[in-house]
Amino acid sequence: MGRLCFIIIVVFGVQVTNAQQVFHRTTLLMGSRFDLTVVAANEQEAEVFLDTAIAEITRIERLISSWDPKSQTSAINANAGIKPIKVNKELFDLITRSIAISELTDGAFDISYASMDRVWKFDGSMTQMPTAEEVKKSVEMVGYEKIILDSEKQTVFLSQKGMKIGFGAIGKGYAADKAKQLLMGKGAIAGIINASGDMNTWGKQPDGSDWKVAITNPMNKNIAFAELPLKQGAVVTSGDYEKFVEFDQVRYAHIINPQTGYPATGIISVTVFAPSAELADALATSVFVMGKDVGLDRINQLPNVACIIIDDQGNIHKSERIRINEE
Repeated sequence: MGRLCFIIIVVFGVQVTNAQQVFHRTTLLMGSRFDLTVVAANEQEAEVFLDTAIAEITRIERLISSWDPKSQTSAINANAGIKPIKVNKELFDLITRSIAISELTDGAFDISYASMDRVWKFDGSMTQMPTAEEVKKSVEMVGYEKIILDSEKQTVFLSQKGMKIGFGAIGKGYAADKAKQLLMGKGAIAGIINASGDMNTWGKQPDGSDWKVAITNPMNKNIAFAELPLKQGAVVTSGDYEKFVEFDQVRYAHIINPQTGYPATGIISVTVFAPSAELADALATSVFVMGKDVGLDRINQLPNVACIIIDDQGNIHKSERIRINEE
């Protein structure tokens, strides 16, 4: 359930230099590029806001990282099949919401994907399809229903030895949401947290206009087919257009179906608009796995959620709440 996000471009309006201004900072966090934008009265205020956002994202990374042996997530994984682990409320709630999204997407999203054996390689080294047996074995430890939560004791137990959880398909969105919430509480009137395509916005640009994003077709990245306003919401794109393998003229994405062990096919890009980056993050991957028809149907059933899908032929498909004219 990997992620690769490159086709969202922020469109900035004219800055107002005698009042509020737009300030930017780009940094590497959670193994990804974060582009942080805030509206502030001056550079000193902006630096405080940007430092605050980076500190919050770093805190979240330490909490949810499965690479940090000292994190609570690593403790959960290390004790799979052994014993429940007590965690703090923030992590417990994130895991609870993750399981709810798994149920909503019929398992297309599943944080227990982290236990999958990596039988697919997207670095150019694969020369043949893995066997059906290899693929079947790769998903033996996967299954969100095997994650046992005890809300009274606030514990998490992976019921099968060898299970692991990971937040690669939701963590950056969650971090973007938390950084946004913190900055709003600190008095930042507007800004954008862009976590490698997991984007959350609030407020307006200094000229009073909405933040806007240009959506491009990855088959022709130089041309934007839509420019959409973002009002207090999030947008996330998941794509396979630079990481895939092809066998017998079938294109296999680097985004793996956690139930079958096989890569998603038929879609090269999914862009989801939602109230939170966390939800948009998880749904973007889910739609990829569910496929165009099921994915659009599921999105159309959710309030305040919309999506744009580009299939492997370059055709554009929109959910019911998307109103754009393609150029």
